Amino acid sequence: MTATPPTLLRGGTVIDGTGAPPRPADVLLEPDRIVAVGPDAGATAPPDAIVHDVSGLTVLPGLIDAHCHITFGEPASNDELFFHRDPSTAALVAAFDVQKLLLAGVTGFLDADCVFEVGPALRDAIEAGLVEGPRMVSGLNALLTAAGGTAGKLIPDEGRVGYAHVVRDRDEMVRVTRQQIKRGADWIKIHVTGSLPNRRGELAVWTLDELRAVTETAHALDTPTVAHCRNAESTRIAAEAGVDLVLHASFLDEAAMAALFEAGTAVAPTFTFLANLADHGALVGAMTTQVDLFRGEIAATAEMLRTAYDAGVPLLCGSESGFSLTPYGHWHARELEVLVDALGLTPLEAISCATRNGAIALRRPLDSIGVIAPEAAADVLVVDGDPATDVTVLGDRRRLRHVFSRGRPVDLDRPWPERAPLPGEKVGLWSARPLTWDLVHDPSTEPGA
Repeated sequence: MTATPPTLLRGGTVIDGTGAPPRPADVLLEPDRIVAVGPDAGATAPPDAIVHDVSGLTVLPGLIDAHCHITFGEPASNDELFFHRDPSTAALVAAFDVQKLLLAGVTGFLDADCVFEVGPALRDAIEAGLVEGPRMVSGLNALLTAAGGTAGKLIPDEGRVGYAHVVRDRDEMVRVTRQQIKRGADWIKIHVTGSLPNRRGELAVWTLDELRAVTETAHALDTPTVAHCRNAESTRIAAEAGVDLVLHASFLDEAAMAALFEAGTAVAPTFTFLANLADHGALVGAMTTQVDLFRGEIAATAEMLRTAYDAGVPLLCGSESGFSLTPYGHWHARELEVLVDALGLTPLEAISCATRNGAIALRRPLDSIGVIAPEAAADVLVVDGDPATDVTVLGDRRRLRHVFSRGRPVDLDRPWPERAPLPGEKVGLWSARPLTWDLVHDPSTEPGA
C-alpha cells in the first residue's frame, strides 16, 4: 500500500465525540493515528503534510454503526434473504456494498450476524486491502432455538439457513459457540426473541440457563455476546446472563433496566428500521399494517431507555442497514435523529452514541477510537454544517467534504456505486394482485372500488 503523508486540517470547529462543546482547533493526522489536536497542531506538522483549509466546517469522528447487516444485500423479503443468493455471490455483493458505508461517513461497523460465513472473510479482506471499507467486526450466524426468530416457518427446526443457526440443546449451544469463535467470529449473536403464530410482537424463546451456556462459553474464549431482544423479559434475562450488547431492548421496563445497569450491558436501540417504515414506507410500497405497531414500539421504549441512559447505560447507534427499507449508505445517521427527537438527547449526546460509544461495538477501549484526541484512531469526518445544533447534517452525504479512514482520505468525488440486479436475486411475482373475473369484466365490484 502506498505510504500516505500526514494531513493537517486547519481552521475547523472540532466536535470531539466526548460530549464536550465544539471548539476551534487544528487536527494533525497520520496513518491510523491522530497526532495532535489544538491551535498548535500545525506546528508539529512535517513539511510533506497535506494541508486542508477547513474554515467554516466541522471536524468530528467518523460514524460507527453498531448494527449493520452488510452481507444481507438489501432484500425486500425473508424469501429473498434466505433463498436467492449462494455464498460466493453473497460475498461479491457484500464487497461491492461495503464501500458505500465509507462514502456515507461510516468508518467502523459491527455486523453481528452474516449469511453463510461471509462476515469474517469480508473483515479480513478489508484489513488486507483487498476490499475498500470501514473497520469491521463480525459475528457468524445468529444462534436461534427451534422456536425461530422473525422469519416464522422459514427457519428450520435444526441446522442453518441464511443468517440463522438453529441450536437444539445446551450441548449444541456450547459447541456451536466454540466453532464460531474458531472460525473467526468477533461476537456471538443470540436471537433471544422470536415471532410466534397468533402472538402479538415477539416473545422470549431462550431460557436464562440456555443464554448462560452461550455467554459463559464465549467469555471463556474472550469473545463478547450480542442479543436481539424485542421485549422486556428478553432484555432482562439477556443482561442477567451476561450479554454484553443488547440490540433493540424494546418495551424496556424497570426490571430490565435495572438488569442492564447491574450487568454493565450496552444497548443499541436500532430504531431506524422502525422509523423508516413508519415514516416513509408508503413511498416505496411497504406494508402499512405494522406502522402503528412500530410507532408504538418507539414511543413505548424511548422513555425508559432515556432513564437507562441517564443512569449510565451506554447507548450505541445502529441503523440495521442491509434491507430494502435501510439500504447501505443512506440511513446510518438517522438513529441520531431518533435519539434526539424520541429520547430528548442533545445533538452532542447523540453524536457521542454514534462515535465514542461505538468503540464498544468495535471491541476497542473507550477513547481509543470514535474521538478526536491525540493517539486516537484517525477516523475523521469534515462536514459542511453544524451537527451540534442539527444532527440531520450527518445524514446528508452532500455535506461531506472529507472522510479519513485510518488516516487515509476516501475519494468522495467518485460516482455512487450502482449495479444491475443479478439473475434470480429478487422475488419474481406473477402479479401484484389476483386477476379476478370481476376485475376484468366489472371493476366496480372489486373491493375498494
